[in-house]
Amino acid sequence: MDKTLLQFLAVADEGTITGAAEALRVTQPTLTFNLKKLEKQLGVSLFKRSSRGVKLTEYGQMLYENATVMRRLYDNALNAIEMKRVQREEGMTIGTGYSWWALFLKDFVLDYARKYPSAPVNVSLGNTLRLMDQLVAGDISLFIGHRIDDLAGGTEADFLEVGPIRDGYFVRPGHPLLGAERTASEVAAFPSTLAFPPEARQRRLLLEQSGRVADEDRRADYLGRAFTSNSLEACLDYVLGTDAVLRHTDLMAPELTRKGLARVALHPGAEPHAQILGLYVMADKRRDRALSKLVDTLYRKTCAVVGAGQVKA
Repeated sequence: MDKTLLQFLAVADEGTITGAAEALRVTQPTLTFNLKKLEKQLGVSLFKRSSRGVKLTEYGQMLYENATVMRRLYDNALNAIEMKRVQREEGMTIGTGYSWWALFLKDFVLDYARKYPSAPVNVSLGNTLRLMDQLVAGDISLFIGHRIDDLAGGTEADFLEVGPIRDGYFVRPGHPLLGAERTASEVAAFPSTLAFPPEARQRRLLLEQSGRVADEDRRADYLGRAFTSNSLEACLDYVLGTDAVLRHTDLMAPELTRKGLARVALHPGAEPHAQILGLYVMADKRRDRALSKLVDTLYRKTCAVVGAGQVKA
């Protein structure tokens, strides 16, 4: 907004040249000069001057009313621009599995919302292939997940490795598997439960041969005797009410215990193979300064969580 109009409004609001000069942090002669220049430009007197200060003339009142509207519109425009800037530069769309949401992302997102209250935040929960599908489509800017060893070519996503993690087996209290160390075959004798199972349409993201192998493995392990859901809460309800076994990230053991499950003790060597955890981000997006900052922050936080429960690959 025009500086002279802002100075005019300040004088009208303060009622004195001296008070307005102090509020604006300008000298009194400068302010007086600018007001006289404005009056000369308009060809009318804007103030009635006296020893007690200044009062608006009829013309001054007319200018004051319109300039006030102009200032409000100007301030609204600045606020709208700032909100748009924050949404563009500070908003985030990320993907994750439920484990990482519960372990640290929830607190991170809440802190982020307090820091940038106008910034939009979208968090997509799902399995690694679903999140990769969303990453490639541009629906999310990054995600935390397992390394996809047989990812089809042309994806152009960078994987920032954090480290190995391992799954554990969890059951209801009083389950027959509890009370002793178990072998993998003993665990496999019970129905299995899987949260966020892979979807058939996501096989296109894998190399053709590995996609068929993964599909066959999935049928052998789950179909016919399993409960699967894209809701971990639904899986927990099922496990708590049956003899099914939930396979889930071992780092979630304290959280799953709090929800009423117990971890199955395993014989040495019976543990599931470790998987490599990391962050996926599209290579061409990493040059974006805001995204690069977000990636660095989430990478450090993920490393901290995984490091606290580090396993050997």
